[in-house]
Amino acid sequence: MNAVITADFIASSALDAQELDLLLDVLSKEFKALQDDHKVNIQFKISRGDSFQGVVGDPGIALKVLLQLKTAIAKITFDDKSEGKTPDFRAAIGIGDINLTRDSVLESNGEAFQYSGRTLDQMKGDQRTALTTGSDAINQEFLVSLTLMDSVMSKWSAASFEVAYYVLKNWKEVDIAKELSISQSAVNTRKKVANWDAIKLLMDRFNTVITSYTSPYE
Repeated sequence: MNAVITADFIASSALDAQELDLLLDVLSKEFKALQDDHKVNIQFKISRGDSFQGVVGDPGIALKVLLQLKTAIAKITFDDKSEGKTPDFRAAIGIGDINLTRDSVLESNGEAFQYSGRTLDQMKGDQRTALTTGSDAINQEFLVSLTLMDSVMSKWSAASFEVAYYVLKNWKEVDIAKELSISQSAVNTRKKVANWDAIKLLMDRFNTVITSYTSPYE
């Protein structure tokens, strides 16, 4: 089984051409970095300039990959970062088989793609993150936990997203502090304000449940 992530940008029409170009550049660079960071098959493509889709070969890390992309763009600073201009996207993770693999993920197909695409189409209101698998029990568990995660992250500042991005890339606090020109204690404080320990517990739970679901005999 594989994970497919399908996403579309929120309020992309509020961005001017220069801002959208910057957003897509940052996202494209992050796509290239993901495979090096995680050492598994990860392929993403941007579609229509306002959405993207990708395959993650290790389904257990799909949530971490999604959060790495979300934090990468959320820390972008626009000259005019007014209401509605903080980059964000809605994303649906589908876990299942892929029976048609093409050079471009946008031309591939299978259960995982169908779960992901249909779930994104059905997302409503403030929902930002969703998961669909072939297990109703797993779907219900993560409907609750991902909704809570979205609520926590909706209160994050740009500083929280910035620190979370480097934590997701497995940087040590001392290295993050040096990169951001702040103290190590400030990094730790930002993590606490963001309730990072709770997010980490959720990522670990996701990895455990999804790995068990996709590799039941290992």
